[in-house]
Parts: sequence; structure tokens; C-alpha cells
Amino acid sequence: MTQTQPTNPNYKWMALSVTSIGALMASMNSGTLIIALPTLLRDLHSSLLSIIWVLLAYSVTQTVFVLNGGRLSDMYGRKRLYVLGFSVFTVASLLAGFTHSVNLLIALRALQGVGGAFMAANSSAIVADAFPKSQLGVAIGTNQMMIAVGSILGPIVGGWLTSLGWQWVFWFNVPIGIVGTLWAVTTLRDTAPRDAKDPVDIWGNATYAAGFALLMIGLSIGGIDSWAGVTKYIVVGLLFLVAFLFIERRVKAPMLDLRLFRDASFTLNNAQVFLNSIVRMALTFLFVFYFQGAKGVDAVVAGVMLVPVALGLLLASPIAGRMADRAHPRRLIQAGLTLTTVAMLGFALLLNLSTPYWLVAVLMFAAGIGSGLFNSPNSSLIMGSVAADRRGVAAGVRTLLMSVGSVIAIIFTLSVVVARVPREVMLKVFSGLASNLPPSTLDPFISGLKEAFWLLALLSAASVVLAALTPRTRTIPASSGQMVSASDD
Repeated sequence: MTQTQPTNPNYKWMALSVTSIGALMASMNSGTLIIALPTLLRDLHSSLLSIIWVLLAYSVTQTVFVLNGGRLSDMYGRKRLYVLGFSVFTVASLLAGFTHSVNLLIALRALQGVGGAFMAANSSAIVADAFPKSQLGVAIGTNQMMIAVGSILGPIVGGWLTSLGWQWVFWFNVPIGIVGTLWAVTTLRDTAPRDAKDPVDIWGNATYAAGFALLMIGLSIGGIDSWAGVTKYIVVGLLFLVAFLFIERRVKAPMLDLRLFRDASFTLNNAQVFLNSIVRMALTFLFVFYFQGAKGVDAVVAGVMLVPVALGLLLASPIAGRMADRAHPRRLIQAGLTLTTVAMLGFALLLNLSTPYWLVAVLMFAAGIGSGLFNSPNSSLIMGSVAADRRGVAAGVRTLLMSVGSVIAIIFTLSVVVARVPREVMLKVFSGLASNLPPSTLDPFISGLKEAFWLLALLSAASVVLAALTPRTRTIPASSGQMVSASDD
């Protein structure tokens, strides 16, 4: 089974433009919604747990479907799954703006997550199929740059859209989604070999979806409301996940190919993805409520104040991608993770209500640079280490771990912060109505923030250790017996 090459020499850039539109839309969607959360909490008269699930529903559903999306793309073609993902995401965004029921909004966010999963599972694989390995870092760096642009625009645009009505946070996706869908239909070609001989892993999908969803429901209820009565969700969820791993070791065509994890470099590179995604998502999430809740700034200003993180990512991603194609991607990874750790330590030591914004901005910028130095080389190493017919699964694994990290980041940071804050104060903070409270009342919130940043610094430091222990990328065989060679320096 061999990989076919498109006849158009410019195809690789056209394919990159398609995935870049998807990356821009997805990253803007995340930033705009986070900024709108305090407004949603007030306008929908909902509980904090329900509003957090408006955010979590997308990530949980994406996490459930992303591996299946990667496997289906290996079987039936990347283009088909990517176009389907764009279409589903766009329709769900349109419908979400018309609902005033928080439960229906959660359901539509979950539908968005299905579309996002099919896009995310195929984006890196489409780029890896289209570009030679010598240019893969630049291509992935370009996608990372678009994510950074979306991360810059998301909070700013989200603050402005929220002033018009929270519905526009969803509706703004629609024109981008229509353009992206049509461009994907007319541009993409399936160049990778297909592996459609094996059936879909139905039992693996079912046990994984049930296990992960129940586990996240239990952890979110326990972390935000109360741990009483949630043990059943966590225990049953873990049992389903154990059953999932048991099935994956024995089924002919597993949803998650556990053989990939026999390679130490593949496993450790993905472990770094998981830890870094927790740190990156938690940073943005915590500062939304620090700026809008504790500091009392409006959504538009809060969006602007979050820009330094994305600006650092924007500047570092293309540079890191180009350098990763030439030499020493592992050194870039280690430098990026170390810089992120230093930034988290800075927040843990220096953040309070009187901390000057310029200092916060410098540390945010450093964290963004750190993520930019890490993402492109890490993705390039992972995607370059597997055969063409395994790239969908490999991309799915990486996206899965990023999604799991994002979900855990929200639950983890909230559980740490709210543990110290009285419920009435907590609701004012997360509704953006705490600016008139005396500083002493907000001391527990600030203490919780600092504790969260200490723990994030610890997680980031652990990723530095894993990066130092990661061996050179080795050859991983294709499912059909072909081999792919990968070397990182």
C-alpha cells in the first residue's frame, strides 16, 4: 500500500490553507466563549456547574469522538471526514445562537464537538500527507500560527460580540464555516492509502465514550458542587475505561492502536502534550475570571488583556516550526517547556490584586512563547514518526490528549479555586460582579489562584523532565508492513 501524490504542485499549500481556516475557527471559538461565560451565567440564570458544562461539552465530546474520527479517516478518507466536521460544526453554531435553554445549549455544544473532533483528527494528518517531511515543521508551524491568531482575535472579538449579545459568539462561526466547508470540498484530495478492510471498533467506541463521559461528569460535579454522591460516576467510568483497554488489546482493528505506545519517544512526546495542554488551558481560564471577576474589567477589555499569551504563541510557532525542520527539535521543546514553567512560577509568587498589568503581561507573553516553541516541534516529531496509514490515529491520539488536558484543566483549576471561596463570593466572581467587594473578601479567591499556579508549575516542570528523558524518535512500522524512518536530530 503506497501513498499517492497529487499532480498539482501547489496542492500542499492549498491543503494547508484549508486546515488553517479550520484551526482559526476552532481557536477563535474557544476564546470567544470563555470571555462570554460570565454573561451567559447572568443571562441564562443558570448554575455555575451548568455554565461550565457549556464549555466542557465541546471538549468532552471532541475527546470522545476524536480517536474514532482519526480511525475513520484512515478507513474512508481524510477529505470526507474533514468536510463532514466543518459542516456539522457550522450547523451546530447556527442553532446554538437561537436557544435560551442551557440544557439545549449544552447539547448543541456537544454537536459542535463532534464536528470539531472530525476536523481536529484530520488536520495534522492532511498536512502530513501533503508535505514532504523536510517541510513538515513549517507546515505544522503555520497551522499553529493560525491557532495563535485565533487565540488573539477570539477574546477581543468575543468581548465585542458579547456586548451585542452572547448569541453572536456562536453565530460568528457560521460565515467562516460556510467558506471553510466549500473550500475543503473543492480543494482537498485523498492522497493517503486507505485502510478500509477492517470494521469499526464498536465496543471500543462504546466503552470509551461511556467511561470518559461518566468520569468527567463525576469530577466536575465533585470539583464544583460537592463530592457527595459522585463516587458512582467515577467508579463506573473507570470500569468502562478498563474494559476499553481490555478490548483494544484484543480486537482486530482497535479504535486506539496501543502498539503505538510501545515506542518510548511516541509515548513521552504525547505525555508532554497532555501536561502542556492542562497548563495552557488553565492559564487562560483562570485569567478570564481574574480580570472580569476580581479586577472588574468588562469583557472587551478582558479580551485585550489576554492577548500577550496568544501573541507569544504567534511569534514563536512559525520560527519553531522552521527550526524543527533543520535540527534539534528536542532542544526547542525543552526550552519551551522550561519557559512555561518559569512563567507559572512567576504567577504563583507574584500574582495578587495589586500586581501591575505590565508584569502579568510579561509572564503571559513568556508562557505563550513557551507554548509556541513546544507545539510545532512536538507535533512534527509525533506525525513524522508514523507511517502514512497510521497518521489519522496518531493525530487522533495527540488531539485526544490535548482535549483531555483541556477538560481536566477546567475541572482541576475550578476545584482548587472554589475550595477556598465562600459560595456567594464565588458566584459574584464568576458572574463578573465582584468588583465592588472589599479586597479582604477576595483574598480566598486570590489564594486559590496562587495555589492553582503552584500546581500548574509542578505539572509543567514534570513535562520538562519527560522531555529530557525522551529518546530519539525511532521507526514505527505501518499497519501494512511498510516502514517510516524518523529522526529528530
